[in-house]
Amino acid sequence: MANVLILGGGFAGVVAAGSLAQQLGKEHQITVISRSRRFVFYPAMVRVAFGQSEPDDVSFDLREAMLDRRVRFIEGEVARIDVEGRRVILAHGDLSGALNYDYLLLALGRRLATERVTGFFEHAHELLTMRGALKFGEAIRSFRDGHVLIGQCPGARLPVPVYEAAFALSSLLDERGERAKSKITIISPDPPGLQFSDGNVARALRRALDEHAIDYLPDFPIAKITPGAVSTSNGDVLNFDLLMLVPPFRGPGPIAGPGLTDDEGYIAVDGLMRAQGVERIYAAGDCVNLPGPKLGHMAEQQAEVAAENLAAEVNGQAPAAQYDHELMLVIDEGGRETIFMHQDLWRDEPATVRQGRFWSWAKHVHERYWKAMHG
Repeated sequence: MANVLILGGGFAGVVAAGSLAQQLGKEHQITVISRSRRFVFYPAMVRVAFGQSEPDDVSFDLREAMLDRRVRFIEGEVARIDVEGRRVILAHGDLSGALNYDYLLLALGRRLATERVTGFFEHAHELLTMRGALKFGEAIRSFRDGHVLIGQCPGARLPVPVYEAAFALSSLLDERGERAKSKITIISPDPPGLQFSDGNVARALRRALDEHAIDYLPDFPIAKITPGAVSTSNGDVLNFDLLMLVPPFRGPGPIAGPGLTDDEGYIAVDGLMRAQGVERIYAAGDCVNLPGPKLGHMAEQQAEVAAENLAAEVNGQAPAAQYDHELMLVIDEGGRETIFMHQDLWRDEPATVRQGRFWSWAKHVHERYWKAMHG
């Protein structure tokens, strides 16, 4: 019997657990360990903030979901991984102490490194936690006029909620008859190009931003936030009345064990989604060191590949499934200009860009599918 541990209960962890349960016989033990028993569909946080969804609409209980898949669930905090001893050390939760494994799949996600921007915790809103989305929603309801800044900090790797929040706020202020009294600016640490190097994407986003009268400010790497102002290390300052930022991302870091991570704490993997330099360990999702943004679709694809190869090893076969690093995202503009983008990040080819209401519909269908299949 093989004892398989999956660390993390996000997109990658849930998909990997379901895939392994289908591919491995009942004689094998699959265990998911997550710091929270609640799965949250984070792409829906913008809708939560704007009162279009309730927290219970975009979350489900992991323990119950895993029972349906004959997967054991443990709510606990991972303190560290003992690679040589093939053990995972839990600090607290349902269990504390060491759990042995035969195979390990790391789906630990990313860490929000808010400490890298002075004043972020005190003065900025974020949309990457349920608590943050609800708090930002309160601020939106009380906002009436002024300058709104929405953007990314250096090291943030998730542009979608930036644009969706800006579009949603513009539409809401229009509905309230207050749009003319407000200015919305998207700020980015990157050079001009609207976060994406592809010209088709840049043009599509520019048209949508112009339609909503939203300004775009590139080359503004925020280093410090004070009450009512953001500034760069070069001394450039921009005032605000409402601020929402995606903070810097970092990998899980030392928790994953010495030698497994790069300088930013991400886990190095090969094309089979194996952690490099160690045996019987795979990784998927936001914790891996692959280039590009950190998106749920990517985590799902990586988890499928990792699970297939891990199952092959358990069954005495050579891992053969290769991961194709593709970017697929939908920026929901809330109208006819909703943008779909697809690009192969390992090939120097232009992105495929589509626009229309269909992509907004497709994004919501995917969310409902996730809730039905995994919740």
